[in-house]
Amino acid sequence: MPDVLSAPLVVEFPFTRSLGPVQSAFLTGLRERTVLGVRTADGRVLVPPVEYDPVTAEELRELTEVAATGTVTTWAWNPAPRRDQPLATPFAWVLVKLDGAGTALLHVLDAPGPGAVHTGMRVRIRWSPERTGAITDIACFEPYEGEVGQPSPHNGEFADPVTGVVTPARLDYTYTPGRAQSAYLKALSEQRTVGERCPSCRKVYVPPRGACPTCGVATAEQVEVGPRGTVTTYCIVNIKAKNLDIEVPYVYAHIALDGADLALHGRIGGIPYDQVRMGLRVEPVWTGEGRHPDHYRPTGEPDADYDVYKELL
Repeated sequence: MPDVLSAPLVVEFPFTRSLGPVQSAFLTGLRERTVLGVRTADGRVLVPPVEYDPVTAEELRELTEVAATGTVTTWAWNPAPRRDQPLATPFAWVLVKLDGAGTALLHVLDAPGPGAVHTGMRVRIRWSPERTGAITDIACFEPYEGEVGQPSPHNGEFADPVTGVVTPARLDYTYTPGRAQSAYLKALSEQRTVGERCPSCRKVYVPPRGACPTCGVATAEQVEVGPRGTVTTYCIVNIKAKNLDIEVPYVYAHIALDGADLALHGRIGGIPYDQVRMGLRVEPVWTGEGRHPDHYRPTGEPDADYDVYKELL
């Protein structure tokens, strides 16, 4: 049985969003050690606040302060915290109904063990020493044995309100390719590119998927393609990507390798960005490890005729 390939992969990007008046007031309040909810027409106080009543869809704007103390309504123990979770030591995920609120807020409870947590226990907010206007301004909840908190009226008006947030989104996972992609990756390690031919339509797809995307039938016949190819379409990139040591502007293009019926994408180098064009004939420049082409450069051949690659646009 062939070796099974697997590798850790990370998909990560910052998600930037602007805030409306309700969310702005809520996050600005956290920065000022104040928890705000929003009152509905029937008197319920929603925490965290939303801009529209989830029952009636009525617009909500009446902000009111709730206490920093509350009651655990349900919980789950986390024995092994992961990277970037609120606490590095084991903790409980809790839903806490703050005093004065009608809904529960999801956060974490710092407790010595699951035996120290129970539904109905009293807790209070432990504020982060440095607050920026984010949910992490609440460092966690902690057990509390004092009296019920009494919130004071607050209309949500603060100086220098928070108007936007940047939330990092990240997915860590282990990728295990199937038979077709394993063969494709193995060929790349040998500085070759292989696809698979559909037994029905006879088209060669690169990278191979194990099935023809047009006919839906299984593929198995391997076909080596390239290494040269033709630029079919391209775009000029003017924004420098994080952790990518490439000077802007640069060009990414769809490249139809000779013998393939599907264009793959790659960076074009060895030529000024404004000289890249449709029909340009290119060849791969491999990385030192030989695992994939670093970029494609012009071959010096005459440009391909449009009729040769028009079906691959």
